[in-house]
Amino acid sequence: MPNAFPPAELRLGDLRVWPPVVLAPMAGVTNLAFRTLARQLCPTGLYINEMVTSRGLVEHNARSWAMIVHAPGERPRSVQLYGVDPATVGQAVRMLVDADQADHIDLNLGCPVPKVTRLGGGAALPWKRDLLRALLRSAVRAAGDVPVTVKMRLGIDAEHLTYVDAGRIAQEEGVAAVTVHARTAAEGYAGQAHWSAITRLVEELDIPVLGNGDVWVGADAARMLAETGAAGVVVGRGCLGRPWLFAEITDALAGRPATFGEQAGPRLGEVAQVVARHARLLVDQEHAAAAVASSGRMPDGTAQRDPAGSLEHRAVRQMRKHNGWYLKGFVIGAEVRARLGRVGSLDELDDLLGTLDADQPYPVAVAAAPRGRTSPRTRVALPEGWLESPTGGRVDALAECEASGG
Repeated sequence: MPNAFPPAELRLGDLRVWPPVVLAPMAGVTNLAFRTLARQLCPTGLYINEMVTSRGLVEHNARSWAMIVHAPGERPRSVQLYGVDPATVGQAVRMLVDADQADHIDLNLGCPVPKVTRLGGGAALPWKRDLLRALLRSAVRAAGDVPVTVKMRLGIDAEHLTYVDAGRIAQEEGVAAVTVHARTAAEGYAGQAHWSAITRLVEELDIPVLGNGDVWVGADAARMLAETGAAGVVVGRGCLGRPWLFAEITDALAGRPATFGEQAGPRLGEVAQVVARHARLLVDQEHAAAAVASSGRMPDGTAQRDPAGSLEHRAVRQMRKHNGWYLKGFVIGAEVRARLGRVGSLDELDDLLGTLDADQPYPVAVAAAPRGRTSPRTRVALPEGWLESPTGGRVDALAECEASGG
């Protein structure tokens, strides 16, 4: 089922998105700072916030509400929720809608983290078809006109695939679109994504199907859409240290030469400028989050206080992992690289970036290589007896811990 090019806009309820490119929610990555930076480099597309637990919102947790802060004028505002209890998920969705904090809500049903799956959450939950249906029905009804989408995996492992049944249930319950990460929970992030499964789901459903997995450069996104017939592409690890990837994909889908393409890429000086900008946006984000948490007016009106601490130091500490992704493949002295992994202030970061060879060309071979986690899981941790029946699902509330992925 090949796609015509350029591909059509992605339709989610009343939302219209072109190019049909979506930022996958990633814990500690797709926060306000990263979304702002990605939008500056590519204003179009759909940029989903990092996952927040439904229980955290319902229990008025200050950190949870601070995580869904959006930039002024940021549209559409997309929030990913993780939950295991239909009533709690529905309540959280209703709170977001009533507080006018979301134009689109995505549900995480693909997390492979053991502390989630061993309690029946994440990628384990779609195995229980009745629980899945109840959760989706609750979310869609609470959302009203706000479109609800789902992100899931192929299943628990090769013997326990769930994506086709889960897609059908999602369609029947009024979900606007489904994203499938074309790996099982057991595969983690290892090996090659099974794009043929995306094709099968496209053939099974009438609602849009979005593909996720192994999109590293713009040409990968174009090839995925062409080969699978998917309505859109969801980008996760490929944008780590490469927020300009969304502009590169847009160029590929529009048939234009890439500004930062597979054959050129930004020089080290340009990358350093993006790093410095990202760090300052993280500082801005910390101030915005602290204001929400400590001003006495969270979006739902609940008063709580933000923990004390240096906002700049906290932001720059978050930047350390990004530094490694941004500078992957560049020739940089071991001492400078080590100091960038311990950097504690904006001034120190600027000084270190100033020592880099600004004219060093981009290591293009690194762009198309996997980044982030690549190890498979030896087995998927599940509740005792979980696989005995695909119905009768009941999940411990402790499954709503703060973990993301999928």
